[in-house]
This record gives sequence, C-alpha cells and structure tokens, in this order.
Amino acid sequence: QVQLVESGGGLVQPGGSLRLSCTASGFPFSYYEMSWYRQAPGKGRELIARISTSGRPTRYADAVKGRFTISRDNAANTVYLQMNRLNLEDTGVYYCYAQSEDVPDHWGQGTQVTVSS
Repeated sequence: QVQLVESGGGLVQPGGSLRLSCTASGFPFSYYEMSWYRQAPGKGRELIARISTSGRPTRYADAVKGRFTISRDNAANTVYLQMNRLNLEDTGVYYCYAQSEDVPDHWGQGTQVTVSS
C-alpha cells in the first residue's frame, strides 16, 4: 500500500521556523523525484520545492528561495522541508508529492502550517 505521511506542521509566529517531514512507503522512494506543494486558503496548489532522486539538483519557488531548504534521506524514505523566516503568506496546507517516469504519482494527505502572531 502506497503511503506518503507528512508531519511537522503547526502554528508558528512570523519569523519562526518549522521542519516538515514526509515518510514514504509502498514504492521505491529512491527512484522518485520528490516535491513539496502548498495550497494557501482560497488558492490553487503551487510547487514550493523539488529535489531529484540523488538530492541534487533542487529547485524552489521564488517566494521561498533563501528561506526554505528541501532535502531527502533515501535510506529513511523521507523528504524534508526546512522552513525559516516564515511569514504570513506561508500559511497553507503543505503536500508531499512523488513522481517518476511512466508510473503513477503519489500525494500525501497534507499538513497544515499556520503563520500567525
């Protein structure tokens, strides 16, 4: 059974930090490119960060460059998103996404991040 389980979301003040984790099971994690998407209230889902199977290269949305870092541990089947200097616009549901060529992709259930004073 394929699963992507996100954790680490919560309520944080502006300027604070959070680290999201997404642990995969049921598919060969190391063969999948991994991404984090965000859906802000009333908006569509947008790509925040992506990491290749080996960990390099990575890419980021302009809104989070220099503040967020995506990384992965293939031995632990886990991808991370370190989020620093959070601001109000970072509020939303964060989803983990796995994709690889010629096979179905997978989404996690999402974890809520709320930035508020």
